[in-house]
Amino acid sequence: MDKKIILTAIQELRKNTPKRKFSQSFDLIMNLKDLNLKKETDKVNTFFQFPHSNGKKITVCALVDQALVNTAKKNCDNVVLADTFNALDKKQIKKLAINYDYFVAQANIMPAIAKAFGKTLGPKGKMPNPKAGCVVQPTEDLAPVVQKLQKTVKLETKNELAVKIRVGTEAMKDEEIADNIFAAYEKILHTVPQEKQNIKSVIIKLTMGKPVIIADEVAAVPTTKEAKK
Repeated sequence: MDKKIILTAIQELRKNTPKRKFSQSFDLIMNLKDLNLKKETDKVNTFFQFPHSNGKKITVCALVDQALVNTAKKNCDNVVLADTFNALDKKQIKKLAINYDYFVAQANIMPAIAKAFGKTLGPKGKMPNPKAGCVVQPTEDLAPVVQKLQKTVKLETKNELAVKIRVGTEAMKDEEIADNIFAAYEKILHTVPQEKQNIKSVIIKLTMGKPVIIADEVAAVPTTKEAKK
């Protein structure tokens, strides 16, 4: 995909979308085709790191013991120590699941974390995942871990043939938004089994704006046009 097409679409959205009292988000929608979501190999379910932040402040909760308590308190939004796990009730754990985007876990206490938090965080897809860099060693500095998570999103098809993610905000530079869109497109392209043959269309939109198609049936020549309602 040509970044010039992406930049043109971003500029078109800015021009044609009325200004609001808040900074609207840019969203990427990749519609897929010829995939059977009942097959694990056809699903998109992976973590991805943007070149730039997508404009959302990511909140991180650390599940650690004394080995990581100092770096956790310095870099994370909340810290839950291992010796308090058993004191937490279901309501408190559910509140944690709602309030934090990622949970960073100390590797050598993962069994205790799974026992205390698994039933709540698991179904919500928030259990500490090593693929996202969320399972760390007891000697690790959490500063780079948290910095990386600020640019990390999960790409997934869920129950529909589409991947939908936030890629930026109006406050960001066009080039940064375009970089994020291009990188996400490339990641998804190389995740689906038949690459371009599995991509039906690529669309971007602002929160309150009309969607713009930046590629339709990607196996053909990409174009920029207003998406059909």
